[in-house]
Amino acid sequence: MYSQDVIDMWREKYLEIKDIIETRLSEFADVWKYADEERLFAEFVFCHLTPQSKAKVCWKAVECLREKGFLLQGQEEAVKSCLVGVRFKNNKAGYIIRSREQYWNWPGGFRQFLVDIGLPDDVISAREYLVEHVKGMGYKEASHFLRNIGFGKDIAILDRHILKNLVRVGAIPEVPKSLTKKRYLEIEEAMRKLAQNIDIPMDHLDLLLWYLEAGEVFK
Repeated sequence: MYSQDVIDMWREKYLEIKDIIETRLSEFADVWKYADEERLFAEFVFCHLTPQSKAKVCWKAVECLREKGFLLQGQEEAVKSCLVGVRFKNNKAGYIIRSREQYWNWPGGFRQFLVDIGLPDDVISAREYLVEHVKGMGYKEASHFLRNIGFGKDIAILDRHILKNLVRVGAIPEVPKSLTKKRYLEIEEAMRKLAQNIDIPMDHLDLLLWYLEAGEVFK
């Protein structure tokens, strides 16, 4: 059973910020529609950086990489110089360089890489490819990337804030100590059913819960 008190509070806040959420989701969709390949790759790199690090710190690092020309050309020490405040920056710098070598240089370009793995029609297959092949990218990071380029309609970004709120409302019994593929997909389905039950779209619910934790809708 869901907590009706929590649902009522969520619905009240949702009505207050629905326009903000819709604007943000429209901006995400515009990345796929209109952004150049460097911006798409910047979003990819951003989601390499986010595990156990604050989103704003990670985006500031991405902006540094772009401004200094290190996003597409900088070697490991140059990349690391921009990862100020990002946890595990040595590993993550390596992930960025590996992804640049493998996916930025994909035949036809980075957007073609994304098309080849399933976008825009098969978001689930695209996510599976990213999880299986991209070093340092799990289900949460792959889902985050896909959402940030406009494909988050039916997938969940299960970070600790989302998990805590799913426990709070009664959608899951506890925050899991680890997220295997099986458990991630089970909780994602539980969130999907919750969204349907309370009549708040899945991607809207994700940003609503972020807002409740952070007081803003960021990335």
